[in-house]
Amino acid sequence: MALFDLPLDRLRTYRSSAVEPEDFDRFWTGTLDEARRHPLDAVFTPVDTGLRTVEVHDVTFAGFGGHPVKGWFVTPAGAREPLPLVVEFVGYGGGRGLAHTHLLMASAGFAHFVMDTRGQGAGWGGGDTPDPVGSGPSLPGFMTRGVEDPDTYYYRRVFTDAVRAVEAARSHPLSDAARTAAVGGSQGGGITLAVGGLVPDLVALAPDVPFLCDFPRATTLTDRTPYREIGDYLKIFRGRADQVRRTLNYFDGVHFAARGRAPALFSTALEDQTCPPSTVFAAFNAYGHTQKAIEVYEFNGHEGGGAQHEAARLAWLRGRLLD
Repeated sequence: MALFDLPLDRLRTYRSSAVEPEDFDRFWTGTLDEARRHPLDAVFTPVDTGLRTVEVHDVTFAGFGGHPVKGWFVTPAGAREPLPLVVEFVGYGGGRGLAHTHLLMASAGFAHFVMDTRGQGAGWGGGDTPDPVGSGPSLPGFMTRGVEDPDTYYYRRVFTDAVRAVEAARSHPLSDAARTAAVGGSQGGGITLAVGGLVPDLVALAPDVPFLCDFPRATTLTDRTPYREIGDYLKIFRGRADQVRRTLNYFDGVHFAARGRAPALFSTALEDQTCPPSTVFAAFNAYGHTQKAIEVYEFNGHEGGGAQHEAARLAWLRGRLLD
């Protein structure tokens, strides 16, 4: 499709109107303290995948509320010394999938942890982590589950799981905790930004075409799901707009980006209607670390840079984790 968002020169200076709650840090500190009252209980079970170049562990750890969360831990075959660690988060509707679909990072010499997203996986990939927490009336999808209140919102659980995933991955003896990066695309990119704002000692962050950023603009600019779920919800619950906006302000990637402490490589695509480029630039422009870059794919949609960007991201990670 034709370009629909701001021109590139304006994107580079665009700032979100999202309002950061005064108790944002207190909310997240309390949430993580509550989660850490549960033992992490990270269990790594070897899996015979038939692959000779990598070794795979099926992982279970305690996330939000002590709920069991799954993941894959993939390392180069025969590794005996701690390796740089890449923790990855997956896109909307997907799960961790099958282990043999996660070979790139281990093939490049990293320990690779892929978190399953609670309640998701039926859209693609396949998931193994239920979300045992119910909610009030919500639109099919995940964007409005528990959206009446920050304490009950779905992504409070997911972002907490993600921080605990980093802790679980770092607990394995083949992980070098001092060389940890977080990566992900779309929803995974939004989760990556949250982790970057909540885990203070990462060394690299790579959010690709990130979702969950600049809610005020995203929910009024695009008709594409998942953002459209919020508008469709408010078509029915007409009096809840302010309440929903208040909740979303605790989960906006722009606010997490402002707390980013690691060098970061973003990516966006100018024809992306799912995660519009202005919403990505809102997070990029707010990002707190001076060492940041963004790859812009002019004629692409939500696929972003595809395999080309995957290669660029890999080279960037190697420069920060291996060289």
